[in-house]
Amino acid sequence: MNLQRLFYDFTRKITCNSIVYKIYERILWNQIKDGNKPEHLGVILDGNRRWDSERSISFQSAHQFGADKVEDLLDWCLDIDIKTITIYSFSTENFNRLPKEVDNLISLFDERLDKLLCDERIHRNKVQIRAIGRINLLPDSTQRLIKKVEEATKDYHNHYLNIALAYGGRAEIIDAIKKIVHEVETGNLNIDHIDEDIVENHLYTSHLPQSEPDLIIRTSGEERLSGFLLWQGAYSELFFIDVYWPDFRRIDLWRAVRTYQQREKRHGL
Repeated sequence: MNLQRLFYDFTRKITCNSIVYKIYERILWNQIKDGNKPEHLGVILDGNRRWDSERSISFQSAHQFGADKVEDLLDWCLDIDIKTITIYSFSTENFNRLPKEVDNLISLFDERLDKLLCDERIHRNKVQIRAIGRINLLPDSTQRLIKKVEEATKDYHNHYLNIALAYGGRAEIIDAIKKIVHEVETGNLNIDHIDEDIVENHLYTSHLPQSEPDLIIRTSGEERLSGFLLWQGAYSELFFIDVYWPDFRRIDLWRAVRTYQQREKRHGL
């Protein structure tokens, strides 16, 4: 085991209120504060169920902790002026879970969407909120809440929070193809004019000033994208971290930003 890994394991054991944590946090901040920050951050929120199984707490409580962590993430990203955040919360495959589990998750989404409507941080920082995915698969009550949140924030353009619900990267590309085919069939688009820009303009993220995430973080130790932003993330920097989502901390975000700053951004091989 190398020294970097040993130090990483050590910092996982220290609490956020400890002197050691505060010192390390300051060191990290000094390393990243003057560097380029990601314009668009994607996060795959993974590990809630494994986190709760290791602690013998209820499924609902684990996902409540995970939802609270999303609020922390929003604060941390606003603090360092990351303009766009896209979080992967619920995939199309998640509908295959036990009905009670799906119902509990939907209820949690409803609760948090309702909370966003009057969240002072959202309105003070002018955060536009969108749900991306096959929203029509969600219950009508959830769809109505999504419309209310989107309508309340539609004129905000300082920051963007995208919540991927009933989302799948392949489904997104298929939906874009269907829209493009329809435009060709109705004579509104010449097939010879179809290029990457046309495709991007028909993706769920077409409303963003920058649809491609600079950096994608996945928690839980899994090292795959699981269909997240397959088109948009073709050239994103990837950061996989061996910590379950409810345990994710500000220094973990800053570690990811530091890694992003140390890499040379380029297209191709």
